[in-house]
Amino acid sequence: MSDAIQAKELLIRAVECDQLGRILEAQTLYQDGIEKLMSFVSGEKDEAKRKSYYKRINEYVERAEAIKARINGKLMLGQVVRHISIEEDDFGYDYDQLFGTYMNEKTVEILIEEPYVTLNYQYQNLVRFLELAATNCSNLKYFRLVTKEDPKDIEQQKTNFGQIRSDLKNRNITFCVKYEDTLHDRKIYLSNGFIIKIGRGLHFYKASNPMYSIGLVNYKFRRCLQTDVDIWRNDNTSS
Repeated sequence: MSDAIQAKELLIRAVECDQLGRILEAQTLYQDGIEKLMSFVSGEKDEAKRKSYYKRINEYVERAEAIKARINGKLMLGQVVRHISIEEDDFGYDYDQLFGTYMNEKTVEILIEEPYVTLNYQYQNLVRFLELAATNCSNLKYFRLVTKEDPKDIEQQKTNFGQIRSDLKNRNITFCVKYEDTLHDRKIYLSNGFIIKIGRGLHFYKASNPMYSIGLVNYKFRRCLQTDVDIWRNDNTSS
């Protein structure tokens, strides 16, 4: 498929997602579509056609920038609706108990900023969170993970994310990974307006000890590391 055709399909989908309010997905599609269109235009020799294409590209860039501003507005913290202090070795705090009630059918997109997803237990924590999202968010269409590259084995990391992407695709959920090497803060954004901040991100559980003991599968029985959980409500959900 040529870059021109791919660009057209991506940008059509971007506009559709934008109109549906799925701005995280629209942002990704605009970026990918613009990149494909730029690649196509670079090989165009007709000056008039090139000028026309660049005008169209600028229009899509403006749309992408407008969406970026909307996303930034939605990521601004609003009012704290719940605070949970988890002490060292506490248990009874699985993801569902902590914030499952805020993940519902109104959540169509999720953004999670989690710096470290490189170790086996970290992938397991991510999948556990995705299981909760797939269970509670019946209309979920798009999930974006922002994380750091694995400095030891980036190819294995991409393979693991590829497995997750393929599985979610079968469930009509798009899984997108963005790499930011300077990422530090942990945050979960739900498109229904809730923002979840956990001091340790998803990785506040201690390992099962011994391995084959209660808590291996059900995180409610896992002992925890000390951390704080804050859940915020941003009322800027309609723009």
